[in-house]
This record gives sequence, structure tokens and C-alpha cells, in this order.
Amino acid sequence: MTSNHMKRTSDTARAGRDQDLFATRAEALAAEADGFDGAVALYDGDQLDREERAALRRVHGLSTELEDITEVEYRQLRLERVVLAGVWTDGSAADAENSIRELAALAETAGSTVLEGVIQRRQRPDPATWLGKGKALELRDIVVAEGADTVICDGELAPSQRRALEDVVKVKVIDRTALILDIFAQHAKSREGRAQVELAQLQYLLPRLRGWGESMSRQAGGRVAGGEGIGSRGPGETKIELDRRRINTRIAKLRRDIKGMKTSRDTRRHSRHAGGVPSVAIAGYTNAGKSSLLNRLTGAGVLVENQLFATLDPTVRRTETADGRIYTLADTVGFVRSLPHQLVEAFRSTLEEVADSDLLLHVVDGSHPDPEGQISAVREVLAEVGGDQIKEIIVVNKADIADPEVLDRLRRHERHCITVSARTGAGIDELRALIDEELPKPDVEVEVLVPYDRGDLVSRLHQEGEILESEHVAEGTRLRAKVTPTLEPDLAAYAVVAS
Repeated sequence: MTSNHMKRTSDTARAGRDQDLFATRAEALAAEADGFDGAVALYDGDQLDREERAALRRVHGLSTELEDITEVEYRQLRLERVVLAGVWTDGSAADAENSIRELAALAETAGSTVLEGVIQRRQRPDPATWLGKGKALELRDIVVAEGADTVICDGELAPSQRRALEDVVKVKVIDRTALILDIFAQHAKSREGRAQVELAQLQYLLPRLRGWGESMSRQAGGRVAGGEGIGSRGPGETKIELDRRRINTRIAKLRRDIKGMKTSRDTRRHSRHAGGVPSVAIAGYTNAGKSSLLNRLTGAGVLVENQLFATLDPTVRRTETADGRIYTLADTVGFVRSLPHQLVEAFRSTLEEVADSDLLLHVVDGSHPDPEGQISAVREVLAEVGGDQIKEIIVVNKADIADPEVLDRLRRHERHCITVSARTGAGIDELRALIDEELPKPDVEVEVLVPYDRGDLVSRLHQEGEILESEHVAEGTRLRAKVTPTLEPDLAAYAVVAS
């Protein structure tokens, strides 16, 4: 596979520079109606963290090598140059190609330059070097020819496999899990997100500590320790044992911290439920357009970039239906094939936002070569946190650049499927109407006489319930309405008793 095969084809960049041309949302809507494409940028908001993230990116084409040590020590930063390797054990050749292309996209998101990629067809990975002996030697030749400094494997390597492969190729070797963890570490911003990523990294690192350590000798004692007897006892723990103990201590602290943050998140979620506010969760494959869709529906201003795992921290926004019913929209972390189990465990408290929602918008990239594979990967992870029991709407995004035949196939195979384009706004009104229809509706019928000094209850009835009849009488406002079970107890004192 040549390096050309490994290059991601990026979509047309969004016209963010045109956002400054519109002073108000109304002007942007008018410009969009006139066919001006730059107007859609307004839906994505200011995205204040875009400049901050861009400032942290490494610069392409620079080097860390000394230019001329006789004149000045001149050091520069350069991108990592990587070669990809994959083992194709099942599925079709197209599946293997898609997987290695996704790995290339992940590598570029992490800040590296992809030079080449190889795939080996095997029934199972080699237990020693993951790749077969001959393919490992071929990989070493490619690394030397391309001048690469890192090999990224499309799978999770055992510690022994990683060491053995490094001994053959003579450069650093990382696996898919380490790559995804690195991306998460770069993009996590909230306190909870950083703690979750650090926990996942430490859980991944713990069984992969290497070496016996040099600063402290191994524990020894008695004639068991090489037959040396008394006087040969070492000073204590080895360095690797000390590292393990420190990592375990840090893991325990992170788990306590995340548990405390989960309590705060649960409190906010329960307060919304106690107020009878329905919740809608947006989930889906990474780079499917979840943040763009949230911006379209609520004007949240969440960061939007054409890369994998651009946003990690969940965002909750309040909005309302066409008839005035209030509900929340929550954007969650994206998914990917073979999502590391350490991340699933660490982000469990965040993913529970999906399990506790009333409706799930499952966003799918309609322009992806394998959208059905995306759907299966997301549902597999959701099943681990109980999200498979939630009413689901398949939202096929990027309909403006997707193949119409693919869209038709998805509509035939998936129930409750709708196609939209968060970029152009096509299908958004239909999606809003579908959300209105699928959200739980008030189903408890009450008849009350509310005094005029309790206008707050009348306001809540209009916001959270469905008014069937309304009449103003001398004693107050007489209402017949359908309400939620959470609102019914507050109205019990004003119920009208049938004569």
C-alpha cells in the first residue's frame, strides 16, 4: 500500500472567515436563504477554543536535528513520521482497507505524518511479534527506506509482542489503544475529562512497565536468592515495583475523584428529571457530525473540526419543542471501532448520560465507506452501559455529500431513520418534528382550580403539560390538562372534586 493510499481526503473547509460578515442570526438566515454558503458558519458559534487548540499543534517540516554544531546549536520540532501495520484476520479486504485508513486518520489527528502502510492476511496474529516473522522484516525495511521513527499497529499488542516487534524494526512501536489514548489526552479539557483519560492511561500502562530498574536492586534474602545467604539482601523494592505501587495509588485516587464528580453529575441529572424535563442524548461514531448537529439544533457553539475525537467533554444544552415543551440535548464522546476498554470504563459516568436519556439520536456519517459498520460499533459500546434500551432515532448526517444509494439502503434497513445535513440545514426541520413526536408526552389527566396568586403553577402547566381546557372564574383559573407524574403532586391541593 503506497503512502498515497494513507492520506485522508478532507472535506471542503467550512467558511469560518465569513462568520464575521453577519452581525445577527437573522442576517445569517437571510444570507443562507439567498444561497450564501458562509452563513452556515454562524450555527457553530464562536468556538473560542479553536484558536487555543491550533496554537498547540506541531509544525510540519521542522526537525529536531542539529544543523551545524560548529556555529550554533539549532534545534527544531518536527512531526513524528509513522508507518502503519495491520493484521487482517476476518472480514473482507475492503474492511481491512477501511480499518487501516481509519488508523491513518487517527495518526494524523494525534499529530504525525503517515508515510506508508502494510496489511498482512493471517488467521490470527503471531503470538511472538504480532506480524509474521517475514512481514516484520519487511516492515523494518520500509521503516529504514522511509526514514520513519514510529510504527503504529492496528490492534492491541501484548507487552511481549510490542517488545519483540521493537527488537525487529528498531524503532518505537505503539498500538491502536495507545494512539487513541494519546488523542484523548490532547483533547480533554474539563477536570472530569482529564481525570478519566489519566485513569485510562495508567490502567493501560500498568502491565506494560519495562525493565528491572537500575537505581534500586531486587529484593533478595536467604539461600533462595542465588545461594548467597545472609548479607546479600538488597535495599528494598525494585524500581519497577515502586512504579507499580505509585501507579496503583494514583489509580485509586483518580477513581475516588471521578466517583465524586459522578455524584455531582447525577445530582444535576436527577434535578432535571425531578423537574419533568425530558432529555435527548446525541451519540455516534467519531467525526459523524454530532457537534455540528448540536450547534444546528441549539446554537451551542461547540468546537467543530474535520478530525476524529475533536470534542470529548459532554455538552448539555436546553431547548424546546415547537409547542413550547422544554427538553435538554446532550452531546457525548464519540465512538470508534475497538474502542479501548479502559476508556469505556473510565468514561462510564459520562456514557451513563445516554443510558438515562429519554431519546437517543444516533448520528451516522452517510459519506463513510462503511456506515453499517459504524452503527454496529456504536451499538456494541452502548450495550455495555445500558444505552441499548433507549428509544433510538438513526440520524444519517452529511446527506449533501453522501451517495444517494447508500442513504436509500440505510433508510430501508433501519427503523426510525432520517437523513439530514448539519452543514446545509437540510432535514433539520423534519428532525425537530420527529423529536417532538418521540419525546414522552404528559399522560396524567387532571382538573384543577388554581388561585390567582399561584401563577407559577399555571406557568408550569403551560410549560410542562398539555392544556386541554382553560377557564377564568372568580376563584381562580380552572384548567383541565395532561401533566407528567412529577407535576401531579404539586397540583393535588387544587384538584377539583367531581360532584
